Amino acid sequence: MKLEISDQSLTWGVRVFGIAALTTFATIAILNQPSYAGDTTFYCDQSNGVPTTFVRTQNGKRLPMIRWVSQYFSGKGLTPLQRCQQVTYRFQRSYDNGTLRYIKTGILNKQPVVCAVTEKNAACTDTTLLFTLKPGSNPDVTLRQIMDRRALAAGNATNQSGGNTSNDPVNIDVEAYLYFGK
Repeated sequence: MKLEISDQSLTWGVRVFGIAALTTFATIAILNQPSYAGDTTFYCDQSNGVPTTFVRTQNGKRLPMIRWVSQYFSGKGLTPLQRCQQVTYRFQRSYDNGTLRYIKTGILNKQPVVCAVTEKNAACTDTTLLFTLKPGSNPDVTLRQIMDRRALAAGNATNQSGGNTSNDPVNIDVEAYLYFGK
């Protein structure tokens, strides 16, 4: 009988040790994962009286991205301030959810759009939409201007009011842009 208790004690001890070891390894693995959600923040603020989408990078830099100057969507019930707030929310939500891997352009509902996708060749959808451009705008040109890191670093945000023409598709790797770009 004493041997059975020892076997039970040994089995119980092995189980407790195993659970403790697994918990420790799981905790270490979780703590060692990079966390970008708290590092980068998108927010809407005023810049010289104009609603502007800003990004605060992991190194603390405050970069203006988009100045919402176009009144086009006001006729559709969205002021520049409301567009700034709405689009900034979409940037942050996509970033926090891990779906802001690439920023790309496309056509959605016959409108030029900019969207956040997880794969380079993914199509823009209602759920990946960041913002719609006014008809006739070239989304690729607009996106190139928005993601011009040198202009952002100099504090020159893009005015979201349209764009010229270009046939080169644009896919911006957001991780490289925010974390490794110079």
